[in-house]
Amino acid sequence: MLEGSSFQLGVIWSLALSVTSSVAIVICNKALISSLGFPFATTLTSWHLMVTFCTLHVAQCLHLFEPKSIDGKTVAVFGLLNGTSIGFLNLSLGFNSIGFYQMTKLAIIPFTVLLETIFLKKKFSRSIKLSLLVLLLGVGIASVTDLKLNLLGSILSLLAIATTCVGQIMTNTIQKRLKVSSTQLLYQSSPYQAAILFVTGPFVDRLLTKRSVFAHSYSLVVLGFIILSCLIAVSVNFSTFLVIGTTSPVTYQVLGHLKTCLVLSFGYILLHDPFTARNIIGILIAICGMALYSYYCVREAKKKSANDVLPISQLAEFLFFLGVNQAVLSSWLLRLGSLYSRSDQARLKCEQSFKEAVQAQLASI
Repeated sequence: MLEGSSFQLGVIWSLALSVTSSVAIVICNKALISSLGFPFATTLTSWHLMVTFCTLHVAQCLHLFEPKSIDGKTVAVFGLLNGTSIGFLNLSLGFNSIGFYQMTKLAIIPFTVLLETIFLKKKFSRSIKLSLLVLLLGVGIASVTDLKLNLLGSILSLLAIATTCVGQIMTNTIQKRLKVSSTQLLYQSSPYQAAILFVTGPFVDRLLTKRSVFAHSYSLVVLGFIILSCLIAVSVNFSTFLVIGTTSPVTYQVLGHLKTCLVLSFGYILLHDPFTARNIIGILIAICGMALYSYYCVREAKKKSANDVLPISQLAEFLFFLGVNQAVLSSWLLRLGSLYSRSDQARLKCEQSFKEAVQAQLASI
């Protein structure tokens, strides 16, 4: 129970950290880009990732976490894919209207559901799909305005959707299959993400802004906001990997739309951005969708836990039928029950001990 409670608190903490840091960096970057005239978003992202890697390297040298070796090809492909997705998202924003860009972001959830269903054989209940539909409808009403289409912008949007979906699914899959933490994966992959954006960022930004990042006049205020943005980005990048690893890519996207609603609200409250009845209605519908999604996820998790207990009871009946002593059987069931609340290493040892005990009992029959 304590392990389960700790895990739930960890998930809540990671979600809160992701929301707080993401909203903070949006406000910081909006001031940097809109008020201070620094429009080089892709290059700025490469600096974010370099600072993130340096911070994690210092943390690793101080033994704050244990590094874990991951297959070099896997990490390189993963890092380059994530870096590429950021570039495509920025290009999509540059070559499309704001409304079409928001539609691109909304399309990530259904595409993620589709990919996980086809390739990972993951099942999403009708209730989950309905709650996601309500969420997307609300965010669409609140944030999507004009929908101007063009061929190049549409192609860039499709590439952005594809790379983002695959990258986020890989973030979850790699952590679970290779038994690495979010910190270990981010530490290994951030240099590759930073490298591809550091090389391509200035070209992408020049293409979008017609200005060079190297010719920009850097005042102390601009430098101060860049440093602040990079420091906040460490928390953003860490919490992103943490949320996707402990929950799922779809849950992370749902959280992203919560951030959109919060940013719209903060923009109205703090920056006095225009706010209409349509924005309010859309945000309220989106919040209802998020609440439904959270409720159905929790309900299905409890249902799954209850179903997992059934094979144990069936095994108990089978062993009792074979003549296993009731006291021994109780001891084994207690061991097996502890499998659900231990670390991976302890769980494997316990499982092996249980198998050996079963084999010994069967051999004596």
